[in-house]
Amino acid sequence: MTVTVGFDLDMTLIDPRQGIVKAIAALAEETGLSLDGEYIAANMGPPLRDMFLSIGIPEDRIDTSVARFRATYPEIVIPTTVPMPGAAAALKAVRAAGGQTLIVTAKYQRNAELHVEALGWEVDHLIGDLWSAGKADALKLHGAGVYVGDHIGDMKGAAAAGAVAVGVTTGPCDAAMLTEAGADVVLSSLVEFPAWFNDAAPR
Repeated sequence: MTVTVGFDLDMTLIDPRQGIVKAIAALAEETGLSLDGEYIAANMGPPLRDMFLSIGIPEDRIDTSVARFRATYPEIVIPTTVPMPGAAAALKAVRAAGGQTLIVTAKYQRNAELHVEALGWEVDHLIGDLWSAGKADALKLHGAGVYVGDHIGDMKGAAAAGAVAVGVTTGPCDAAMLTEAGADVVLSSLVEFPAWFNDAAPR
């Protein structure tokens, strides 16, 4: 049976932090709001709207701020984003085994697609705008047996989908947090993924 492996995007497959800080600074200058881009970059995972609320953007300015951030994202964030160590090899390991790759992310779908296009990656499916247990809908739809992510929300999504939850400690959550949230296995980075996938992943 062909295995489908799902991956989170930010801080699992890609590192967009440098661009995120710049994009938040640009938004702050344009809107006059006092915004902490470093905090956003260090705590990626939840939906942008939730993150903006957490840094004090007033409710009545959230929607316009989200729209403006997303509009400037392609020119500010995409060019400065780099792959996480082992990301390309992890995707290739799945394909080499005859599996399918799936990206499920809370990121705005079009900007997620632009990241994949910029890096020249081939993925079978990409679904954006899903967070935490809500990711289970896409994982189940595509029959994912494994889901890999850096956030406790990713572990909840995997568990809700009945997929093997693989945590990587490359984001804001450490091994203990990922394990408590339901991780079946925790890796220090995607560099370790091919060996784990070839030896222990369900088929």
